Amino acid sequence: MPNQIDAVYATGRVFLDADSHIMELPGFIEPFADPSIRARLPPISTEAAGAQGEGFDAYIEAGAHSPEQVRELERNVISGPKGYHALGAFNSVERSRALDLLGFDAQLVFGTFALSCFLHDADLEVRYGGCRAYNRAIAAFCADDRRFQAVAVLSLEDPGLALVELKFALALGATAVWIPAEPCGGRSPGHVDLDPIWATLADAGVPFLLHVGAQRIQIRDEYMNTGRRQAVGFLGGGEALRLKDFPILHVDTEEFLSVLVLDGVLERHPALRGGAIELGASWVPSMLRRIDHAVDNLARHDPDVRAFTRRPSEQVIDQLAFTPFPFEDVGRLITESCDELYLFSSDYPHVEGGRNPLGRFEASLGDAPDTTRDRFYSSNLLRIMPALAASMPGSMPGSTP
Repeated sequence: MPNQIDAVYATGRVFLDADSHIMELPGFIEPFADPSIRARLPPISTEAAGAQGEGFDAYIEAGAHSPEQVRELERNVISGPKGYHALGAFNSVERSRALDLLGFDAQLVFGTFALSCFLHDADLEVRYGGCRAYNRAIAAFCADDRRFQAVAVLSLEDPGLALVELKFALALGATAVWIPAEPCGGRSPGHVDLDPIWATLADAGVPFLLHVGAQRIQIRDEYMNTGRRQAVGFLGGGEALRLKDFPILHVDTEEFLSVLVLDGVLERHPALRGGAIELGASWVPSMLRRIDHAVDNLARHDPDVRAFTRRPSEQVIDQLAFTPFPFEDVGRLITESCDELYLFSSDYPHVEGGRNPLGRFEASLGDAPDTTRDRFYSSNLLRIMPALAASMPGSMPGSTP
């Protein structure tokens, strides 16, 4: 019997984690910024971390947990402390040990707080310079363990500048690119000016990803005005989320993806892949129905849509994937749609991922066959990430190289 420290959380199959995070310490991106913008980048704010960001001055100085803390954190890596206090939250050597104990064969790594420093800056030099600095920083964090999959970030505000930074990120080795689910500099994501972006991603076999935190997640202020005292919102792994925000969390993402499909981006670029991460998935079956209804009833007015060779829902199933929250019934979602659409994720070390995501997902999968489980835990992510698929299984074992 292994001792408690050596017990591995996920065993028995390949597990590919579609969502994890680095908890950036202050100073995370500045060393990687070009000198011309370094002083113009605002410092990282950890205010949204709430209590999980308290007492971490020692982490800033050491850049790691103490050896005593590491030994304690190894005992309950998935169910123990979250945020900055989790094993490997901000230190890549610790994260490798955490992944050993989690048992995941690969893990996408997103940021938490750094994007707010630059991604929507009105100064495009700061915006795109920040993207470049961040992408260098996340690539450096992921460089020493092949299981870590660095997710670059990209603004689509300016198509020309975006293409330059996309090629830079790909040259760094990014295996996915995070973009905001929002209008692209006054353009639809299906605008002709953005086709070189989608073509470049498709040719590289690198997916675009939409993720909570890069776009609006909060309901309009007017809906919070009740004339009564407002309830305190949730301050967790990185998002300040209130009760009324949650039902609309996915809305901008559904809007973006629906427009992307109806503008023919997936039709024109059948090798393009994408995903919606940490935005839930209960809305996905109904989105499939709605985009099909739109085409069935209104395509006569749009010759480009009439020329589609696949129904919109088929394009989504072929080219996109989604991460359910642990509390969502993924078995029911599969019954309402198909088992090719959904991805396993832990959200480690954010508290939103829960303290036993596998247990909750397994309970909702019920008596689903092994083929469905394999798709959920690994092969669906391989499908939207061909570069990752090319490196599996022999070159990416479930242990630190």
